[in-house]
Amino acid sequence: MSAMSSSTPSDWSPADNPYSIAVSESQWWRATVAVTVERMHGEDIHVGWFSSRQIDARTLAVALRQLLAAEKLEQIALKELGMDTAVGAALTQARLRFEDALPDIKHVRDGITHFEDWSRGQGRGPQRVARDAGTLPREVARDHWSFGYDPVTDTVTMGPYTFSVAAALPAASELCDAIYTAARAVDARNTAQIRQQAIRALTDAGVSCEPPTGPVIVSPGGDLRIWLSVVLAVVPEGERIGLAEKVAAAITGAGLCLESTTFPQAQDIARRMAEGETLQVRRQ
Repeated sequence: MSAMSSSTPSDWSPADNPYSIAVSESQWWRATVAVTVERMHGEDIHVGWFSSRQIDARTLAVALRQLLAAEKLEQIALKELGMDTAVGAALTQARLRFEDALPDIKHVRDGITHFEDWSRGQGRGPQRVARDAGTLPREVARDHWSFGYDPVTDTVTMGPYTFSVAAALPAASELCDAIYTAARAVDARNTAQIRQQAIRALTDAGVSCEPPTGPVIVSPGGDLRIWLSVVLAVVPEGERIGLAEKVAAAITGAGLCLESTTFPQAQDIARRMAEGETLQVRRQ
């Protein structure tokens, strides 16, 4: 089955909203960290000749490094969207705290995933530095080898690099939360922009949405969504469908659309609005 669900539009692409992809990926990898740490602190099970704790240690190193990739994607998205630099700066501080808690995670992960290079002393990063300093590749490989988890010290080691397993989940959770907070800032800005567009379109069409006398209500967006409804109490029944059609035309003309959350495929938007249904305002 495709990764997209049956309700996903056929023209959907993750490139449309990479800032939300970063949130999704960070949450998956944070969950991976949680379940892996729990297993490592539990009973050691042997799979053939292999220890389950040692297997999980490899998974843990990869999962932690992927959280940094999610943070990088979020930062890229924030810049592309022109978000306030304070949002990215706050996320950067969270990443720095993550790296302080797990200072060697990148090197540990690289040693695992690039074993074809590290086992020959031909890796990048610290192995390249060692080669440039005159150390022979064979010696470089020896000095940066030997991966393992020590249950006594609760640490994972790759050559001279190590990180604390106990520190993994708190660090992962904080960075994951920071990525989510940054994405919420994007959603908040998008919501405010949609609301402004909707109000401007209605005002230009001569439809008042100013409470308490306006015949149309546009929600403030506290739930990061914009809702629109006709105030039936102030609109005579015979005028409701005409008003609803006028509202729908104004919203559509502004590059927005009205959607029924009860029946998303509904085409009779004006009728639903005239009957009192609250509709969501979205970008087309």
